[in-house]
Amino acid sequence: MHTFQSQDTVGELVSRQPALSRVFEKAGIDYCCGGRKTLDEACRQKGMDVGSLIAELEGFIPPSTDEPSVDAAAVSLTELADHIEQTHHAYLRSELPRIDAMTEKVGSAHGRKDARLGRIRAVFRGLLSEMESHMMKEEQILFPMIRKLEVSKTTPAFHCGSIANPIRQMEVEHDEAGAALDTLRHLSDGFNPPDWACNTYRALLETFVDLENDMHRQVHKENNILFPRALAMENEKAT
Repeated sequence: MHTFQSQDTVGELVSRQPALSRVFEKAGIDYCCGGRKTLDEACRQKGMDVGSLIAELEGFIPPSTDEPSVDAAAVSLTELADHIEQTHHAYLRSELPRIDAMTEKVGSAHGRKDARLGRIRAVFRGLLSEMESHMMKEEQILFPMIRKLEVSKTTPAFHCGSIANPIRQMEVEHDEAGAALDTLRHLSDGFNPPDWACNTYRALLETFVDLENDMHRQVHKENNILFPRALAMENEKAT
């Protein structure tokens, strides 16, 4: 008997078993912004056999070195928002300046040899600016609204009306960040360095892989878990 079915949605599977994100990342399947797609839809778009993917999911064994991860579907909305800030936002604030310096260094050293490096730096700088603004809006506006909603007996009177409004904006920005990451992947041949690449160039591309993976996990927790639960709670308390 199969645990997974072709009509299971990608986001729901990762919600139930977060470690499965590794299988989807390996297959190049987006489980955050594309989390509402079924396995069948995701595989057809990638030209993959859904049966083979299901077999990989069935046989997947999480590495024993995995750090304990939060059960995003079980914790309170406040705990999940706190986790996102303390884990993913903290990671971005630490890594983004480092990556920025690396793109500048590699571009200055090898830009004449590889013209794509100038474009890579420009795209990353745009992503950096967007993520700084995005995190500020989540931490100062949306997440406080979600925390207030959770402890209120009725729907609070938010300045922006429904909580759906800032959520909708955050989802748009998630899509934009995902598009920037896709562009970086395309410009770098799937984050694969050329034969002549120096150690910094190679390290930069490895860091892009880590950045993409972490942002996928963050967007998944927000788009597929935090936001739907907050919207459902607002609707419930409004009745």
